[in-house]
Amino acid sequence: MDVIRLLEIRDTPLSVDEVLRAVADHAAGGTSLFVGTVREQDEGRPVTRLSYSAHPSAVAELRRVAEKVAADFPVTALAAVHRVGDLDLGDVAVVVAVACPHRAEAFAASRRLIDDLKREVPIWKNQLFTDGSAEWVGACAES
Repeated sequence: MDVIRLLEIRDTPLSVDEVLRAVADHAAGGTSLFVGTVREQDEGRPVTRLSYSAHPSAVAELRRVAEKVAADFPVTALAAVHRVGDLDLGDVAVVVAVACPHRAEAFAASRRLIDDLKREVPIWKNQLFTDGSAEWVGACAES
């Protein structure tokens, strides 16, 4: 069975339980989960909502990132799901989970997975602020 169990970009609400079920594995002694949510401020500026967009290559790039993490760590199972579209405060934007034989490996692998996803997968967020202004953030948005 492939260690990469779930990789998707969706325009519907995300399920933390679904991601945890995807990485359940009897060979794992540790599972690390990260859940990213829409927060009410960014660098001191009040946020009203976010809107995420993804390039058509985003799923392929997400797979490339996941495969690299799986190759660099003793991963028994891995999952990552990112949401696109309009999200309100508190909504779940991204969920990643990694299962490994030991907790330290699981922590390190999930940290790498979310960091590389945010840096390399072409997903952009448009932050809408209470003053009516907006700002694009994300991979490739800053170049």
